[in-house]
Amino acid sequence: MKSGIELIAEERQRQIEKEGWTAEHDKQHDNGELADAAMCYIMGSPDMVINIGNAYTQVEAKKAIWPWNIKWWKPSPKNRIKELAKAGALIAAEIDRLNSYP
Repeated sequence: MKSGIELIAEERQRQIEKEGWTAEHDKQHDNGELADAAMCYIMGSPDMVINIGNAYTQVEAKKAIWPWNIKWWKPSPKNRIKELAKAGALIAAEIDRLNSYP
């Protein structure tokens, strides 16, 4: 079984190689967008929220927080670990972006 840090590193690598979200691209997101996106994945998918019970409020909150077109939000409702790995990778990207400032 892979550790959390390994899963996050793999997801970040996937984001770079498959999606093209390189450090150069991430520099454009200087208003906290990467962290906001991570927060949406941390909050869980709509299906999970429905199971908790406050579906309408939670889903609408995510739509308000999600920084990009909703088509880029790709929750994994049946795989919480995958969602957390996505969140971790986005946080790592935000840390790297902040560290790249002189």
